[in-house]
Amino acid sequence: MQHVRTFNTYIRDEIIKKGGWVNSHAHADRAFTMTPEKIDIYRTCNLQQKWDLVDEVKRNSGIEDYYARFCQAIEMMIQQGVTAFGTFVDIDPVCEDRAIIAAHRAREMYKNDIILKFANQTLKGVIEPTARKWFDIGADMVDMIGGLPYRDELDYGKGEQAFDILMDAAKSRGIMCHVHVDQFNTPREKETEMLCDKTIEHGMQGRVAAIHGISIGAHPKEYRYQLYAKMREAKMMMIACPMAWIDSNRKEDLMPFHNALTPADEMIPEGITVAIGTDNICDYMVPLCEGDMWQELSLLAAGCRFPDIEAMINIASVNGRKVLGLD
Repeated sequence: MQHVRTFNTYIRDEIIKKGGWVNSHAHADRAFTMTPEKIDIYRTCNLQQKWDLVDEVKRNSGIEDYYARFCQAIEMMIQQGVTAFGTFVDIDPVCEDRAIIAAHRAREMYKNDIILKFANQTLKGVIEPTARKWFDIGADMVDMIGGLPYRDELDYGKGEQAFDILMDAAKSRGIMCHVHVDQFNTPREKETEMLCDKTIEHGMQGRVAAIHGISIGAHPKEYRYQLYAKMREAKMMMIACPMAWIDSNRKEDLMPFHNALTPADEMIPEGITVAIGTDNICDYMVPLCEGDMWQELSLLAAGCRFPDIEAMINIASVNGRKVLGLD
């Protein structure tokens, strides 16, 4: 029987030609921790509550537990043809340095098979003194500074100060900064704009990647395009994690009709680099994400109605290497 090269096969083959798949953002240390007994956490708790409920997993995980999860996630990526993998790693007062020690051990184990890049996840923020201590420790153990400024805004009203701390840490170490922003799909959020402003203020143009940017689509068109211009000025990149946010709750806010996805269809024609990641894999945050790179790419293209073949190929390959600082 004659083999027919399908559309999907064509895209996959072209991704391989461009160096292979890149998973630009994940949380591999917490992968595969969802169980049937814990599914109510996903159904009944919001994201802010889950930031603390996941303490149970972190508190009960030793280095060997973390190492096993890293290995399972890494092997899943290798099987899909992923050649570079960026993952956040919890480093905070609850898990301390156990997860990052396991991460470095896993990187040594798979050093001939895949490029691994680590960023420090700051679920406890960077303002509270003990959390700040572990942020400073973690900043010297990772390849990229990671951040979640909304945590400090929520707890202390000091989100802007958190942005400054992240930027200072990245700039002083000469490394990139990856920041979770605009995750709640509401026009009340303007974190991507603040990240742009802070990137320019700290002279970090071209070295900052925003993660998610879901709320951008909730804003009017005029604001969105003003933001894209500012992103170009900051040379800011964006990482989309489609499966992580497609389940965004219904809201009663009046806003433009849009999918709960990073608006890649608008960003890419405006000259903004967009990459993809899996975000959380089968854990408390996103239990239904299986870490399938094709699923992430096809959901982004279909959900944004943006089947630009060349753009899709670049999102999954060269753009990922760029946001990880590999090109």
